[in-house]
Amino acid sequence: MWKEIENKYGVKKGLYALVLKRVIDFLFTLVGFVVISPLFLVLCVLVRCQLGSPIFFKQKRTGKDEKTFEMIKFRTMTDARDLDGNLLPDTERFTKFGDFMRRSSLDELPELLNVLKGDMSLVGPRPLYPFYVPYYTEKESLRHSVRGGITGLAQVNGRALCKWDDRFTYDVEYVKNITFFGDIKVLIMTVKKVLGKADIGVPSVTEEGGLHIIREVQRPETIKNIEDDPNMPKFVQGVE
Repeated sequence: MWKEIENKYGVKKGLYALVLKRVIDFLFTLVGFVVISPLFLVLCVLVRCQLGSPIFFKQKRTGKDEKTFEMIKFRTMTDARDLDGNLLPDTERFTKFGDFMRRSSLDELPELLNVLKGDMSLVGPRPLYPFYVPYYTEKESLRHSVRGGITGLAQVNGRALCKWDDRFTYDVEYVKNITFFGDIKVLIMTVKKVLGKADIGVPSVTEEGGLHIIREVQRPETIKNIEDDPNMPKFVQGVE
């Protein structure tokens, strides 16, 4: 499937994209994880004390070959509930500590575990929700011919402020031009963005609405392949 789509849109992967990228991802992440392990452990303790248990927040995302995996992050909200036992609105469960974790991107450090497992890459198209799969055009689906990344070309060109069409254009551009030095450049730009707190604010993707809201289904044949997801819109599940 992917070979045909790649040929159709002129994607030619070299040795780095096909073999070396995964090897370098694993080795670089393993060394990096050992180096930051003291910080990681401190954050685990702080999250447990400030926000409760479990420490990690897991959410289904779509990865390589459109297979679903669980993305791991530090939790950024409490489990505060009302008198009836129902969770309070997100705004009431979101704390200053959680806000700090998100704005500093420290909540995403556990995604390094996803890289070690092979679910993700350090650099690649950002993994999105499984129920978005039918809304990608055939060309945009190229984002799933590679492992999704902790960061990517779209993230260093606007992060969540990118509109959907622009984000997918960057994703396809990345897939068509994967190189070692290109990945290094994206990583350096990501560090600068995070340290400079750039592109942090109300994202335009939120202003546009979810992809399923602003678009019609592009590939109806993929709807049957989506796993049940609590975030999935009812009409995607075939419910009127």
